[in-house]
Amino acid sequence: MNVKLKIENLTKIFEYNRNKVKALENINLDVYENEFLTVMGPSGCGKTTLLRIIAGLDKPTEGKILLDGREVKGPGADRGVVFQQYTLMPWRTVLKNVTFGLEIKGIPKNERIEIAKKFIKMVGLEGFEDAYPWQLSGGMQQRVAIARTLANNPEIVLMDEPFAALDAQTRVILQNELLKIWEKDKKTVFFVTHSIDEAIYLSDRVVVLTARPGRIKDIVKIDLPRPRDRTSVEFLEYKRKIYDILKEEVIKALKQN
Repeated sequence: MNVKLKIENLTKIFEYNRNKVKALENINLDVYENEFLTVMGPSGCGKTTLLRIIAGLDKPTEGKILLDGREVKGPGADRGVVFQQYTLMPWRTVLKNVTFGLEIKGIPKNERIEIAKKFIKMVGLEGFEDAYPWQLSGGMQQRVAIARTLANNPEIVLMDEPFAALDAQTRVILQNELLKIWEKDKKTVFFVTHSIDEAIYLSDRVVVLTARPGRIKDIVKIDLPRPRDRTSVEFLEYKRKIYDILKEEVIKALKQN
């Protein structure tokens, strides 16, 4: 398997009022091409910090990130980010939100509309092209954010708990939609979540981080065929396994706070 993203000896230290807090320590990880990889761990372990460094929105204190062999030194169109919050522009319609990145790239109008409509259809929002974000439910807004990210054709999609704010039913629906899109488009996905169930349902591998400073404690390969049955014995065995790995770290994190 080809390595798409390489994280080498990465450490991140924040400074607050002359105090130093080590968020991440000596992270080494290979993410493979077309892989759906999930990172989880207790609150405050540096999951989002790691994603932000990959996105180029933050810089490591030590170590580096390589995407296709090139060092990441700032934001770029080769990485698409979907945040937990619905980061849509309220003054733009669904179509114009999705075409935004294509406009910046200088893609001709007819071409960018065609690309946007393809991804709007892919996320199940055909017919809502002229709607504004305030006219959509939270789940629909998040679908627009996913369509906008994919329309830009990034090399890797970074997702920071994109379904955490949604109700349970909508969350399951969007998990299934995301898998359909991933199976069609075969992008590399780096996904952050707190949910063990979500991690097992979506991922090829689950990376578990320790309590702060975040280090890789274990990597669990999910060897289950898709679509996955959440009620199967095998699925529940994975839940128990990851829960047991996480439990000690969650207790440590609670004592830190």
